[in-house]
Amino acid sequence: MTTLPTRRRSRLQGATRALALVAAPLALAASRAAFAAGSQAAPSSDAPSAEITNGLVTARFYLPDAERGHYRGTRFDRSGDTFSLRFAGHEFTGPWFEHYDPLGHDSLMGPVEEFLTGDSSPGYPEAKVGEGFVRIGVGVVRKAEDKPYERFRTYEVVDPGKWTITTERDRIVFEHALTGPTGYAYVYRKTIALLAGQPVMTIAHALRNVGTRRIETEQYNHNFFVLDQAPTGPDTSVRFAFDPQGTTDRGLGQLALLRGRELVFPNELPPKQSVFTELTGFGSTPEHYDIRVENRKAGTGVRIQGDRPLEKLVFWSIRTTACPEPYVKLRVEPGREEAWTLRYELYELEKPRAAPGATR
Repeated sequence: MTTLPTRRRSRLQGATRALALVAAPLALAASRAAFAAGSQAAPSSDAPSAEITNGLVTARFYLPDAERGHYRGTRFDRSGDTFSLRFAGHEFTGPWFEHYDPLGHDSLMGPVEEFLTGDSSPGYPEAKVGEGFVRIGVGVVRKAEDKPYERFRTYEVVDPGKWTITTERDRIVFEHALTGPTGYAYVYRKTIALLAGQPVMTIAHALRNVGTRRIETEQYNHNFFVLDQAPTGPDTSVRFAFDPQGTTDRGLGQLALLRGRELVFPNELPPKQSVFTELTGFGSTPEHYDIRVENRKAGTGVRIQGDRPLEKLVFWSIRTTACPEPYVKLRVEPGREEAWTLRYELYELEKPRAAPGATR
């Protein structure tokens, strides 16, 4: 393995919002322009990035960096911000958001992940105002007010921990070591690899508890896929390996429909409209962690599989992205480690055959 240049193995420090907002519009504009042109999305000139390939698939990532990173929010794990994922001339990720703010809670792309302990985070309930608590994959952040945890809020980072990033041609390894308050400490390792000779990307995780407190959490992937920039609409389908049931509030049943094992959209989602539901009906085995997102206009799809049972499944969509959000449950005792892996298969859809005698 080779260590990334510019001392990316160093301890990361805090960043300022003023400098970030100056560069933000330029970075997003460059990324959108390249994306619209059908080329690989261009990274921000200031944000550190890396690329891996297996000859079939090429993945490009923004890297965790507290001063210059593309994403410096505190909601999501800062590793794995995938601004380009290309296969067979198709783009599978890219900008899906209208406004970019590096300190915003969701200004990142591709398969990105969040850890939640119920509706909170390790150490938050017992922390007093001004004291720190843990965001896994982010660092120790400061509790600002005596009120419930707000997952969409960006908290002040008081200790970003230590990121170690190493690459080979077809894989990248992110390792985050953190010693937090009140006995919470961990080493979190994420390996993103492109399998030899296959259009497949895997994300292998390992969370080792090196503290004195049990770590109980759920982790999910938001799956911000953008298939050749095709809009969410009648060409979009999401298929499950079980018979899903969803709620009818907040749009499902009007903007989207469940038809057997598929979730479909009767019309293109208008700007500013969203679909949200929690889906049930899955069992207690990993076989139900198997979801396909396809778009006929783009002619592509992605199959998402996990090696743990689903704990929870949320679906969220806007016009620019359709996101199944599968959760798994983790319980890591002191001195122990939990591991889990996700598999993403990229593919092209078969083109419909012309009817006999049909002319173009």
